[in-house]
Amino acid sequence: MQTKAHRSKTSTAILIMILALALASLSGGLMKILTETMEPALISFFRFSGYFILLFPLALYQYGKKVLTPSYPKAQIFRGCALVLGNTAFIYGVQHVDYANSIAILYIYPFLMISLSVLILNERVSPATWLGVLGGFLGVVLVLRPDIIQMNFNGLFIVFTGLMVAIQMLLNRKLGIVTPPIIVAVWGAFVASFMSGLAAPFFWTTPGKTEILIILVLSVTTALSQTLMILAMAWASADKIAPFTYFEIPSATLVGFFLFGTLPDKISWVGILLIIFSGLTVKLIPTRLRLRAREKL
Repeated sequence: MQTKAHRSKTSTAILIMILALALASLSGGLMKILTETMEPALISFFRFSGYFILLFPLALYQYGKKVLTPSYPKAQIFRGCALVLGNTAFIYGVQHVDYANSIAILYIYPFLMISLSVLILNERVSPATWLGVLGGFLGVVLVLRPDIIQMNFNGLFIVFTGLMVAIQMLLNRKLGIVTPPIIVAVWGAFVASFMSGLAAPFFWTTPGKTEILIILVLSVTTALSQTLMILAMAWASADKIAPFTYFEIPSATLVGFFLFGTLPDKISWVGILLIIFSGLTVKLIPTRLRLRAREKL
C-alpha cells in the first residue's frame, strides 16, 4: 500500500515530467527553425555543447569528482550515443515533416520500448498489451503515410529517433536510480557533444546573432528537459509516469501552431488520437514490465 509521502512524490514526478516534455517540445521547434540555415549535425553539436557547458559546472560543484566516475560508465556512454543519433535523425526528419506530426510519429517509442523489454529483459507482455502496440503502430502509419511511389520516407528518420528514445528511457530508469540525475544528464551531453563535434567541421557555418540567441535558448531548454526527465523517472516508476508522456503531442501541436502556423490534417488527427489511446491502453493494462533498481545492466 502506498504511503501519503510516496503518492506525493509520484504526483510531483508526474508534474516534473509534464514540464520536461513541454520544454522538449519547445526544443524540437527551435531545432526545426535552425534547419533553415544549419545542417542537422551542426545543430546537434551546438545543442549538446551548450547543454554540457551549462550543466557540467553545476554537477561538479554539487558532486565533485563523483561526476567523473558515474555508475555503469559503459551504459552512460551508450545512452549518450543513442541521444545524439536520435537527435540528429529527428532534425533530418523534421525538416520535411510537419512538427506536430513529427512528435506523433516519435511516439512509436513506448511501443518499441515494450518490444525491447521482451528482447533484452526477457519480460512477458500480455496479449492486450500487444494489441495496444499494434494500435499505436497503425496510428503512426496514419500520421506518417509514407509515399511509396515517390519514396518519400523522411518520417522514417523520426521512427529511428523513436527507437533511440526507447533505449534512453530503458536506461533513464536504471541510471537515474543509482546515479544523481544531473550526472546522467552531463554524461549524455558530453558523449553527444563529442560525437557530434567529430562531424561539425564538415558542416561548419558561423551562426549569426539570431542563430546564437536560438542556440542559447535551445541549450537551456535541453538542459532543463533532460535533467527533469531523468529526475522524474528516478522518482516514480515508468508505469506511473508513462500515461502522462503523451502530453508532449498536444504541447507540440501548440508549438507547431505558434512557431510555424501549422496544424495536423484530419487523417493525422485520427492517427494521433489512435496513438494516444493505444499508448494509454498499453500503460494502464497491468503487465509484467517493471524496471527495478536491482536489475543488472
